[in-house]
Amino acid sequence: MAQQLMSGRSQRTREAILRAARLHFAADGYQRSTIRAIAATASIDPSMVMRYFGSKEQLFDAALDVDLGLPDLTGTPLELLPQALITHFLAPWEDDLDEGSMRLLLRCAATNERAAEHLRQMLHEQFTSSLRGALGAERAAACSGVLAAQLLGVAFTRYVLRLRPIADLPVAALADLVAPSMRTVLAEE
Repeated sequence: MAQQLMSGRSQRTREAILRAARLHFAADGYQRSTIRAIAATASIDPSMVMRYFGSKEQLFDAALDVDLGLPDLTGTPLELLPQALITHFLAPWEDDLDEGSMRLLLRCAATNERAAEHLRQMLHEQFTSSLRGALGAERAAACSGVLAAQLLGVAFTRYVLRLRPIADLPVAALADLVAPSMRTVLAEE
């Protein structure tokens, strides 16, 4: 029982540190964010940040670790793949379920090569994995970058720039606008 309590408390502390780190890295960038400031935001001693993550670099890596929640689209008809991708890709942003992780990645990737590489690898792996069952491995790998680019553009426009009318459209309406260009990418050559 005590072990489970410690484990639960440890998990909450780790999550508080990650939330604080994401806020600071997104607002101040990697270079200007400090362990002290992150610890203060998380209401803990700076030594605890080091205990949980080892270094600022390892904390940054953990803060960048994002699961897009893209489903296995095996069996999904080709014409429905765009809506499925758009809906699942935007869902965490809509509800802020990712606690700003994707905003952090987008902002940091523009100025930090480590974040850019992390984003490239994550997008390729997760999009390819999601599409593999529906398109086959080779086609999924070929399409994943273009589809990720389209959805990142939509997300950046909607959630970072907040450009109207994109920012104000319901996700379903946005999906209807973006889906035709995605279908073109997915179409067999």
